[in-house]
Amino acid sequence: MKITVIAIFILSLLFVKLLIKYSAKLGLQDVPNTRSAHKTIVPKSAGLGFVGAVFLGNLLFNTAEFFHYGFIYLAILLVMLTGLYDDKNDVRPRIKFLFLIVASLLVVFNGIHIDSLGNYFGYELRLPLFIAAIFTVFAIVGFTNALNLMDGLDGLAGGLSVIMLTMFFAIGLMNHDALMVSLSASFIAAVLAFLLFNWNPAKIFMGDSGSLSLGFVIAILAVKSLDYLSPGAVLFIVGLPLIDTFIVVRRRLQRGQSPFVADKNHMHHFLYKTKLHVRFSVMMLLYIQLALSIIGYQMKNTDQILSLTLFAMIVYIFFNLFDQRYRYRPKTRKNSKRLDK
Repeated sequence: MKITVIAIFILSLLFVKLLIKYSAKLGLQDVPNTRSAHKTIVPKSAGLGFVGAVFLGNLLFNTAEFFHYGFIYLAILLVMLTGLYDDKNDVRPRIKFLFLIVASLLVVFNGIHIDSLGNYFGYELRLPLFIAAIFTVFAIVGFTNALNLMDGLDGLAGGLSVIMLTMFFAIGLMNHDALMVSLSASFIAAVLAFLLFNWNPAKIFMGDSGSLSLGFVIAILAVKSLDYLSPGAVLFIVGLPLIDTFIVVRRRLQRGQSPFVADKNHMHHFLYKTKLHVRFSVMMLLYIQLALSIIGYQMKNTDQILSLTLFAMIVYIFFNLFDQRYRYRPKTRKNSKRLDK
């Protein structure tokens, strides 16, 4: 496995560097718009490079396992190609969701699905196979999109992914789960190489080809980790993208907007507007995710109701802490009097 990881890291460096050099010829460049944090044209779709490195590295040095989990790798390839096509042509959300659903079904077909929602008052809430398949597809597609929405500042999505992948690598290692170990280690190596070019100021962006692929892989590992952890613990390990998505979608619905409309109301937008410093904003969010992941791992055997209650409290705190509407609300007469004093 060590040779595979080293090979993937080197291949990812090479492929990403080639993408930077030939991005203009390939039509893979990000032109800044009103939602962009950057002001110049930047190469994108680095996901093609680091996902390609994972595939080639495993094909050459981890061949038996690569073909053993063929449907998993086929699903990841489908997601990456969907993201790549979106990077070039701006695919409608419903089309992307369709391909993500097909890829998720391939994962379920490979035997990875959520068949239990945990124990409550001494009773395990198990799901029938058909319901388990639907719930698994919903969970994988949902988290894949959640991480995609976090890809807004240099190094953010990649850094978050490395933290979550490292936690799943540790869980796989402790439980001798070959798929979790190889998949997480492969993508950790690939993404670390990519981050050398993506840290602020970024020389290349991962694009949807990268963020969708990483979200999809982490979702697969999260579902697989339910063999060893409680659902509440897994929620913490992948917590920040889920919390951010919940906040943003609820805000959009409150305004009567589509939950898929693009805006600048994510947590990273809020922090950047407040501090006007990309690296500070990214590092704070990475520390938050690291703390959540560690809490999740420590709560692996905690009572399910307690862990879900704690997670709900954290969501509520973040929902109000990152509420940008307060600055626009007129002060009440009572609050005005307090301020006058």
